[in-house]
Amino acid sequence: MKYSQATDYALHAMLFLEASAPDKPVGVQLLAEKLSVSQTYLSKLMTKLVKAGLIHSSPGANGGYRVKRKQEEISFLDIIRAIEGTASLFECSFDHGTECQIQQVVMEAERQLEHYLASKKIADLVPGHKTE
Repeated sequence: MKYSQATDYALHAMLFLEASAPDKPVGVQLLAEKLSVSQTYLSKLMTKLVKAGLIHSSPGANGGYRVKRKQEEISFLDIIRAIEGTASLFECSFDHGTECQIQQVVMEAERQLEHYLASKKIADLVPGHKTE
């Protein structure tokens, strides 16, 4: 799992959607302005979030993006995987299989990181939001 600038933008866009207007569509122009990123680039990222089922896209003058799932369900890991995919951080260059001790250590670290990111929800960062 990598953490690129695209993921950074997606995390911030999701936080903005959660905090500012969880039930109203937010246009890509406003999102792009708030994040200081190009509309074209942001649109591509938002399409990935739509395909992952995290947000909903509405066309038209009053359209835009809004959170599709319950706030409490959307984790950092969901957003990272929507943008980056599920590729591992580490790939052993040798054909040791599961016996590779180095790969075992790195894979365990990655599992712990994924567990942590799955436990952290975007909604937890929204001021005044209470998790139940």
